[in-house]
Amino acid sequence: EICACLVGSEMCIRDRSSTDHSREPCPLVILNDLGGAFVMGGLGGVIWHGIKGFRNSPSGERLAGAKLSIKTRAPVSGGNFGMWGGLFSGFDCAVKGVRKREDIWNGIIAGFFTGGTLAIRGGWRSIRNGAITCGILIGCIEGVGLLIQRANTQVPVAPALPGDQPLAA
Repeated sequence: EICACLVGSEMCIRDRSSTDHSREPCPLVILNDLGGAFVMGGLGGVIWHGIKGFRNSPSGERLAGAKLSIKTRAPVSGGNFGMWGGLFSGFDCAVKGVRKREDIWNGIIAGFFTGGTLAIRGGWRSIRNGAITCGILIGCIEGVGLLIQRANTQVPVAPALPGDQPLAA
């Protein structure tokens, strides 16, 4: 029996054959995803706010304006992305623990919960809109990933038997 801590609850997997041993336990996955999202958001913020600061500064002070904009806004972008990534990963692990299966719906449900949670300060309407928007966005991303995966999978062709002759036309 393999047990892994899962966001305040315990998920036990009894069937060892279906267990994915290459994945880390959920708390480590959450921290890993949070850090990765922070880095991606920070790097994206450097590019975005660098260009924005450069363009919005007067000529002669463009590099200084870009540097100031990067210093003040890129960490905020990284933090926002990190928060989204951590929440999404946490909800994804929780949904996997509750549903006891891994499929496309886990990500969509986790996206729904993440969007709602991030919009919680705006009231019920904001929660609803954020949850629906994020769920649909993650659904589109998952759907495109599924289509790409199916397009790249080759259907195995059965080998010809040694005694078979090709049909003459």
